[in-house]
Formats: sequence, C-alpha cells, structure tokens
Amino acid sequence: IRQYGVLVPGIARPRAGGGYEIIAGHRRRRGSELAGKTEMPVVVRNYTDDEATIIMVDSNIQREDILPSEKARAYKMKYEAMKHQGKKSGKNTLDEVGEAAGENAKKVQRYIWLSRLSDELLAMVDGKKLGFSQGVDISFLAEEAQQWVQAVIEEKGCNVSMVQSAKIKEYGKTGELTLPMVRLILTEEKPKERKVTLKADKISEYFAEDCSSEEIEGIIIQL
Repeated sequence: IRQYGVLVPGIARPRAGGGYEIIAGHRRRRGSELAGKTEMPVVVRNYTDDEATIIMVDSNIQREDILPSEKARAYKMKYEAMKHQGKKSGKNTLDEVGEAAGENAKKVQRYIWLSRLSDELLAMVDGKKLGFSQGVDISFLAEEAQQWVQAVIEEKGCNVSMVQSAKIKEYGKTGELTLPMVRLILTEEKPKERKVTLKADKISEYFAEDCSSEEIEGIIIQL
C-alpha cells in the first residue's frame, strides 16, 4: 500500500447523519493509515442494512486466517439478513449463504449452530482446545449447561471427545444434565484405541486365497 496505494477499492455507503460507513475495506483502511496515506479509493452505494451485511460477510469470509468464531458469526449474520430480505431465488438459503466461500448448506448450518456457543467456549474452539464438532454438540445446550462444560474443562484441563460431547448433548436434550453429570462424563477414562495390522504374506500362511476379508476377520475374532 505504501508503494502502490490500495489497488482494490473499498465499499461504503452514506450515513444518515453525514459521512460514510465502510462496508468492505476495513483492513485496507488500517493498512493505509499505517502506510501514512490520508486517502484510499472507495465505491459508494446506497445499500440497505441487509445488503450491507451480506457484502461485508462475503468480503471477509474469503480470508485464509479467519477464525471459526468469526466464520460462525458471519454466517449467522448473512443468514439472518437473507431471510429478512425474503426468497429471491429457488435455492436453499443455507446454500446461498455458503456460496461465496464454496461451502454447502450442511457446513453452513453447523457454523450457525456453533455461533450459539458462549464467547468463552468459542474462544476454546478458536484456540483448538475444543474441537469443531464437539463445539457444535455443546451449542445445543442451554446457557447454564454451557457454563458447566466450560468450568469442568478449565478445572480439569480435559479434552472433550466426540463421544463425550454427543453424550452431553443427549442428556441436555432430555433435561437430565447436571454439573456433577458433566464432570463425570468429561473426566471418565477414555478407552485406549488398539489396532493390529497383519501383513499379507502372514495372512496367506493361514488362509486360502479365496477367503474374503470378512471371513478372515470372523475367524480371527472366534480364535
């Protein structure tokens, strides 16, 4: 920016009280300030609130360094704006939301669910202390139950498995979840994974060539 200026104009709209509101180009503006520039090119349009939200989300969702929490909130904002505008095409609204980032309706829906997490749990997802799928499961819990999960994770320093998050989600649905139950689920000893690999030449010593994998596995289990 210092050498060539801003090559791609930002987008802004007039404010009712005078001046302009930047819709897309906040990082370019900050870069211009750091480069000592007093001006940057901007395209000005009279966008509605919903249109401004959609443009803002689409311009930011392409960033490579975007955090899960940012993406979750952005998708939620765009989804609500598009629903407010009403149907303009025959497409699924969730599919339309993800078009700019090349994501399907299912993935967009999961991000929107993730946005229901508390700020503290979202920060754990951003910091990879809580998995994305586990975060989606926990997002179905009420606010108090989410606080229980956060408290136990911080207290015990435990990692949440998908089995554990699914179990917590189910108990939350039935209204049976309590703090002691969350603590019990998250601190239970996880079974160790065991995997044995047999080389083909070893298998050939004991099994005929026409034996299927299922038959071989069945015989080994019986033994």
